[in-house]
Amino acid sequence: MYTYDHYDRKIIAQRVAQFRDQTARYLDGQISEEQFLPLRLQNGLYIQRLAPMLRIAVPYGTLNATQLRRLAKITRDYDKGYAHVSTRQNIQLNWPQLEEVPDILEELAEVEMHAVQTSGNCIRNVTADQFSGVAADEIEDARPWCEIIRQWSTFHPEFAFLPRKFKIGVCGSESDRAAVMVHDIGLQIVKTESGDTAFRVIVGGGLGRTPVIGSVIHDALPAEHLLSYLEAILRVYNQLGRRDNKFKARIKILVRAMGAEEFKAKVEEEWTHIKDSAITLTNEEIERAQSFFQRPAYRELENQDMQALALEDAEFARWLQHNVHPHKQDGYAIATLSLKEVGIAPGDITAEQFEVVADLAERYGFGEARTTHNQNIVLPDVEQQQLLALWKELRDADMAAPTVGTLHDIICCPGGDFCSLANAKSIPIAEAIQRRFDDIDYVYDLGNIDLNISGCMNACGHHHIGHIGILGVDKKGQEFYQVSLGGNAGLDTSLGKILGPSFSQDDIPDVMEKILTTYVEIRHEDEQFIDTYRRVGIDPFKERVYA
Repeated sequence: MYTYDHYDRKIIAQRVAQFRDQTARYLDGQISEEQFLPLRLQNGLYIQRLAPMLRIAVPYGTLNATQLRRLAKITRDYDKGYAHVSTRQNIQLNWPQLEEVPDILEELAEVEMHAVQTSGNCIRNVTADQFSGVAADEIEDARPWCEIIRQWSTFHPEFAFLPRKFKIGVCGSESDRAAVMVHDIGLQIVKTESGDTAFRVIVGGGLGRTPVIGSVIHDALPAEHLLSYLEAILRVYNQLGRRDNKFKARIKILVRAMGAEEFKAKVEEEWTHIKDSAITLTNEEIERAQSFFQRPAYRELENQDMQALALEDAEFARWLQHNVHPHKQDGYAIATLSLKEVGIAPGDITAEQFEVVADLAERYGFGEARTTHNQNIVLPDVEQQQLLALWKELRDADMAAPTVGTLHDIICCPGGDFCSLANAKSIPIAEAIQRRFDDIDYVYDLGNIDLNISGCMNACGHHHIGHIGILGVDKKGQEFYQVSLGGNAGLDTSLGKILGPSFSQDDIPDVMEKILTTYVEIRHEDEQFIDTYRRVGIDPFKERVYA
């Protein structure tokens, strides 16, 4: 993984010192609330419903064991002993004290972490497929390209005050696990006929108040022009994006208003001025970035008979089937550690669990873990012959729920329990659904179902692209929930269609039961929920739910 150089260390140290002084002056009354707002946002600090919230950057989801242990210490010393994995692969603290935030940032800097550009109208944390570098279906490792983008975008003076926040996602696998179609810029790595690396560039995607699937504006951008093309896109957006209405300020609104072809023409025109400038990527620069992500010292192993492994224990067999994914290296596997225990907010992780993950990352891998936009943790390099031992330790740490990809693997924002923007609570809805559908065999029979819950239209829970999406809405001062069906992430992205009028909190488990019962009754053999929905449409579900 990437290691800070002396420039990184100096820049982050200076930023911490600046914010320490700014915070002291604010608490002293020398800086007004209005003046402090952009300063704290530049350091990832929000003021939420009950306390400040600090969002810590985890570039492309990669953490080492030292960083995991420091996060454990910080959650104990400065918070309530737990943190939250967000859908942008970041880590959020929900209870820090404002006067202690500079101390937290200093502790993060000591282990090469920060909270820069995790908020504000700038280029946010660059996300990637959590299986980057190890996926069996990988075309090319996305992490070096994410790192190149991170270095280019961090403190970029031209893009520090964009019309609105800006998100970039990169995927280098045949399966899109980075949701590139719903990013402001999505990048899908492709190979040209000659075998060269290129990028399929998707622009203008996004969720929130106005969900939009991105438009492809370049099918095979040569790798050396990646930064100049991104800069051209950002320049057009910065110049033409709306600043008079924050609800219409995202690039998706601009692309939709102009049309993808006209937007592309503007980008291409801007690109002619910078295409062969100093930000053209040389082979040396690309190789430098790739050097941080070298192939680990894998042992020469043969693939294990996974069916034979599954005979060891029935619960272990379930975990193997749902939480373990193929690795590109023979004899190894990718293991997903579930953060979706019933009764715990999806994505929450305790200080003790941070330490367990750190230990397991060293003992069963090469000291590395990944956060995922599905709000779980991944150990990317586990020897297949050690999977049983790993599972036993995960079981003791409450991270072995064998439910990845199922109805219980819920994506959920913090909602009204924490967020000042939320219209309704999200976490109790997730728990109520998990408790209603507690028959794991029934959950398995349902197959792959993406259930996403958001507490407001900002869509931090990505409800638009859940096979089943739930959105908290305000109805005359009361919390209600709107249900949508048919959303999907991946390269065949679709946006969910609203089922009908909203429901009360108490109604949601019954509504879910009617939806799922309808699916079971009308699906074809081995047909997944999204395929059934696409075949029959929304009407059979609507008729049952509102009968």
